[in-house]
Amino acid sequence: MKTTCLHEHHVKQGALMSPFGGFDMPIQYAGITEEHNAVRQDVGVFDVSHMGEVRITGKDAYRYVSHIFVNDVTGAPDGQIFYGMMCYENGGTVDDLLVYKVNDEEYFLVINASNIDKDVKWIKDNAEGFDVTIVDESPKYGELAVQGPNAEKTLEKILGIDLKDIAFYNFKVLPLEGEEVIISRTGYTGEDGFEVYASHDFTVRLWEKLMEAGVQPCGLGCRDTLRFEVGLPLYGDELSADITPIEASLSMFVKLDKPEFIGKEALARQKAEGVKRRIVGLELEGNAIPRHGYPVIADGRQVGEVTTGYRSISTGKSVAMAMIEKPFDKLGTEVEVQIRKKTFPAKVVKKRFYEKNYKK
Repeated sequence: MKTTCLHEHHVKQGALMSPFGGFDMPIQYAGITEEHNAVRQDVGVFDVSHMGEVRITGKDAYRYVSHIFVNDVTGAPDGQIFYGMMCYENGGTVDDLLVYKVNDEEYFLVINASNIDKDVKWIKDNAEGFDVTIVDESPKYGELAVQGPNAEKTLEKILGIDLKDIAFYNFKVLPLEGEEVIISRTGYTGEDGFEVYASHDFTVRLWEKLMEAGVQPCGLGCRDTLRFEVGLPLYGDELSADITPIEASLSMFVKLDKPEFIGKEALARQKAEGVKRRIVGLELEGNAIPRHGYPVIADGRQVGEVTTGYRSISTGKSVAMAMIEKPFDKLGTEVEVQIRKKTFPAKVVKKRFYEKNYKK
C-alpha cells in the first residue's frame, strides 16, 4: 500500500484511513458532513498527493497531446488547463484528466491515482513516431487542493502572494521557498479553489500552515459527495474502459472538428447515430438512499443501474447518477430504484444537483 507525504499527519490527526487507488488515504476527519459544509461555506483542504503527474516535452508535444486527448488544445495560451479524456480506439475511456499547457513543447498531465501505471504505459505505447519525451513525475509531487469560497484569501495570506489574477482553469508556476510551485485555479468540488503541486517537503509545510490557520482538513469521503452534487464524474463509476465520454453525457469535451485522435472514429459514430444508454440524474421520493450498483427499474424490468448515489448534504434530497437505457433517459421519466427487496419511485433529472460556484 502506497502512502502520501502527509500520511503521518493524517494518522496523528486521527483521520479514518482506508485504501483508495492503491494508497492508504484519509476518508474523514471531523466527519463527512462537517467537512462537506466547510468547503461549501468556508474553506477546506484535501491531500490529493495520490494523483499522478506526467510531463510531455519535445517538438511534437502539441501534436502528440492532440493525438491522445479528446479535447482541443489548439491555439490555447500558455497557462491554460483543459479537462477531457484519453480514449481507446473503440471509444472506451482510458482515463479522464487535466492537461496543463506550459507551452507548445511542454504539457503537464494530471491523471487519476488508480490509473497511474496503466495510463503511463498507454501514453508511452502510443508515442511511436512522435518526437516527445514522456516522464512520469508522480513520485516527485505532493498536491494539496484548497477549496471553498474563502480559499483565495486563505491561501494568499499563508503564501504571501496575490492569486486574484489566476483565472478559472488557468495556472502559474511560481518561485516559492526556493522551488518552482504550480498553482492552478481548479478543483473537484464545484467551489472556487486552488490545487498546489510542489515537492513533498513544501507540501508538508503548507499543510502545517493551513492547519495552524484553522483550515478544515477534508478526506476523500466529502470529496466524493462534493463532486457528485455538481455532476462531476468519477472514473470507475461514470467513466471506464466500458463507458465512453458520449455515454457519460460528457460529449461537450469531445471535439470532433480537431485532427485525428485515438477513438475519434468510434466517438463520431456514437455522436451521429446516438447511444443506447447514457448517464443521467435521478431524484428519489422520500429518504431512501441509492447506492452504486442498485438496479433501476422501468416497465417491469431493469433498464439501468446507479453509478453514484447519496442523500445530498447540500440539498437534503436523495439523488443519484445512473446509467440508463434509452428512451428512459429523458428528463421527467418516471422509474424506480431497487434498494434491497423494495423499490422506490424516482424521476430522471439533470445530473447537476447543486449549482457550481466557480469564480467567474
